[in-house]
Amino acid sequence: MHQAAAPSPTLRRKRKSRRKLYIGLGVGGLILLLIIGSVISGKREPAIPVTTEKATRRTIIETVSATGKVQPETEVKISPEVAGEIIELPVEDGKEVKKGELVLKIRPDSYQALFDQQQAAISTAESVSGQQKASMEKAAQDLKQAEDLFQKKLISQTEMLAAQTTYDAAKSMYQSGLHSIDGAKASSSQARDQLSKTTIYSPLDGVITVLNSKLGERVVATNQFAGTEVMRVADLNHMQAVVDVNENDVVHVKLGDQSKVSIDAYGDRKFNGTVEQIANTGKTTGTGTQEEVTNFEVKIRLDDHNMRLRPGLSCTADIQTDMVKDVVAVPIQSVTIRTGDSNLSPEEIEQKKKIADAKEQADNRAQVENERLARQAEKEERERLKKVVFLKDGGKAKMVQVATGIADDANIEIKSGVKPGDEVISGSYSAISRKLKDGAKVVMEKAEKK
Repeated sequence: MHQAAAPSPTLRRKRKSRRKLYIGLGVGGLILLLIIGSVISGKREPAIPVTTEKATRRTIIETVSATGKVQPETEVKISPEVAGEIIELPVEDGKEVKKGELVLKIRPDSYQALFDQQQAAISTAESVSGQQKASMEKAAQDLKQAEDLFQKKLISQTEMLAAQTTYDAAKSMYQSGLHSIDGAKASSSQARDQLSKTTIYSPLDGVITVLNSKLGERVVATNQFAGTEVMRVADLNHMQAVVDVNENDVVHVKLGDQSKVSIDAYGDRKFNGTVEQIANTGKTTGTGTQEEVTNFEVKIRLDDHNMRLRPGLSCTADIQTDMVKDVVAVPIQSVTIRTGDSNLSPEEIEQKKKIADAKEQADNRAQVENERLARQAEKEERERLKKVVFLKDGGKAKMVQVATGIADDANIEIKSGVKPGDEVISGSYSAISRKLKDGAKVVMEKAEKK
């Protein structure tokens, strides 16, 4: 038998070289596939970390918050109607007084002298009037006698007319005297009134909350410029919170709305109150500046009378303007804004609004028709915006348009679009407001370790 000839060295080298080439090509192809796979996977959108909460049925109370001061419902400023020196001041700041109790007395000497003078003037006028009455009666008798003599043709017509004139003059003087008496009595009544006003009594049961004057000081009457405010008397058993409500919120506030009032000095304690008065005219501060604000004064009667409150305490009122029971609610941060035709981010929406504002400003300088068209365009742009929430549907986000109602500090009413038990994405804020799209991949965010 013949044995096969062994491969030559040259042939063995060629085979070895070919194997190395195949191995190199295989390794290179594998590396290329890995690179392509990594590039493709890198282009995939990563899952967005989110947190979720279940939609539930709740009672939601809509509130309007405002700050202000605690003030008495009834507070009387006492300013004397006559000027002079204070000779009696039997009260002090914080003292309780009863209605009709003496709180202030002004030196009455000059007013007493004026009253006495007017009384003397009345006496003088009455005395003069008595003399004038006697003169009138004497002239009346002379006139009657002259008429008899004239009828008998014993005196001339001239003498008759002279008697008539004398009587008329006496009668006029008597009537003038009567008017003088009335004038003197009126002056005396005014002097008596001023004399009585030197003594001032408390107009109500209350507490002296402000005392600006001291014994011996001179005060100015209220008919002389503004007068001197000597003190204030307030009924501290009936207090109210006087708060400033922003013009955007005051339209929701109604008489009779219930309120929870927090007073800084009493920590977390809440005082119940009722809206009693809403100002018709607003107060504007910072006019002509970027800080211009218009507020309306709202008075809230405090229903708790078991604690003596001090005027001027700072307070915050949460006025309950509306309430709904057993409604579907989600966290308020879950509701965001999107346009009807695309998932625009808030930054893009804001940019479009700025463009619309600029267009409106330009149109304001144009004709009336252009202004109408600009308003119509702005209205159409607003209609394209819609409120949405994102539901977690498996590993993806599902955008759902919703109709919302009232809201409190944490939750908002959902009238349509979400049902109880739906898993609503509630965080993070950046994910809801910018990152999430309909169908975006989501993953539950890991809880931070404490």
